[in-house]
Amino acid sequence: MSVLVLVLAVSAACCLGLGYVLQQNAAQHAPLSDFLSPRLLLDLVRMPRWLAGIGLMVCGMALGAVALGNGELSLVEPLLATNLLFAMALSRRQTRQPLGRQGWVGLALLAGGVTAFILAGQPTGGGDVAGPLRHWLIIGVMVGSALALTAFAKRSRLSAGPALLATAAGLLYGVQDALTRVSGQRFTAGGWLVLFTGWQPYAVLVLGVVGLIIVQSAFETASLRMSLPALTAAQPLAGIICGVGFLGDQLRTDAGALAWESAGLAAIVGGIVLLGVHPAMPRGGAPVERVPDVQPS
Repeated sequence: MSVLVLVLAVSAACCLGLGYVLQQNAAQHAPLSDFLSPRLLLDLVRMPRWLAGIGLMVCGMALGAVALGNGELSLVEPLLATNLLFAMALSRRQTRQPLGRQGWVGLALLAGGVTAFILAGQPTGGGDVAGPLRHWLIIGVMVGSALALTAFAKRSRLSAGPALLATAAGLLYGVQDALTRVSGQRFTAGGWLVLFTGWQPYAVLVLGVVGLIIVQSAFETASLRMSLPALTAAQPLAGIICGVGFLGDQLRTDAGALAWESAGLAAIVGGIVLLGVHPAMPRGGAPVERVPDVQPS
């Protein structure tokens, strides 16, 4: 693993984690009548804290895109999952909660899981890029699953709604990362003309906007504990599937390597859950306590 990719990916994770906390701080004050509507972004754009969070998120995405241009998706995605560590750092500063045993165990699982997956899998590029059928099949499954989760969360009155929305956004962001890498390869091969004559950069933009609306809806309806773990876990998993599935990323597949890769991914998810539900994470507003805005008749 190159030091450049490591620095870029961890810097991107830092910006993303801090940005998510600031976005949720602001989104919890948005009117529930804007739930899953583009109007939500119009309301949030008037909040300085949300703009700061979006600015950090954009910086994180830009750094992540450069990292993806210099490293494999299956290598960068686990590193991006460490954004929860930086979110925890800012949340602890806001809530003044000690890290405690749960926090230290979560931190160890997340960091250890990322290390185990990378060392065992040894992600490399250069494999055969899949044909259009598998390409579209994997993207279709990811996007279709995200839309299904969003529809279920919108219809459901269950408390799991924000987690379902965050999972949907994570799946879209994982696909967005894969298409960002493809866009970078097209730009390297032929410059701006080749880049903008393909559909990938436009898909990156659409996925980014739709994912943003979904994740802000998750942030506005529940605490960060309910949404950020699902978002942080779903994005790298979706990105790794896309990288191995159709971008030619290669992982070691002997029995020992597969066992350690699986254990690493399980540890990453476990660490994300422990850190995500830590008392240091701000509770935010509970949806049952908030009343949607009612327009006067």
